Amino acid sequence: MFNVVLIEPEIPPNTGNIGRLCLATRSTLHLVKPLGFSLEDRQLKRAGLDYWDEVNVQLWESFDALRGAQPEARYFFLTTKTKRAYYEARFRQGDFLVFGRETKGLPENLLSANIDSCVRIPMYGTRSLNLATAVAIVLFEAVRQQRWHKKLLDQRLPFVGQPGHPKRDAGTLNK
Repeated sequence: MFNVVLIEPEIPPNTGNIGRLCLATRSTLHLVKPLGFSLEDRQLKRAGLDYWDEVNVQLWESFDALRGAQPEARYFFLTTKTKRAYYEARFRQGDFLVFGRETKGLPENLLSANIDSCVRIPMYGTRSLNLATAVAIVLFEAVRQQRWHKKLLDQRLPFVGQPGHPKRDAGTLNK
């Protein structure tokens, strides 16, 4: 399990999609206030489909509160302002992957205080990626490094709607 941290997320569909990514990898989603939306937002739940209630979501008043509760944890800060690529990091189970707001990224003071823990997604022709896309890239690299993909594949579920699937009545997925 990993921990995905969104500091002051602004766009509900991004957070909903990231919630599904966390559920798919058995990771915890940490949301640091202030949020740019309500957790009851229709777009958030729509993007999370009928899985949102199963996502392990932790809500924090501040990043300092989160870090104070997890002082021994390792944190990786995603930014375009470093040379170290995400795939050069050696992720371990329980690591925290920290992402900033869609419009501004992580605060400069947080990055400068954690310069040795900053990583980036190399890209050309654009200055940034969609937040959910960035989370997927880095989270699944962390999963790959742990070889969890084998464990996840070994736990194959029946197709939606078949007996034994946890979402037999999959709502909008069946329409």
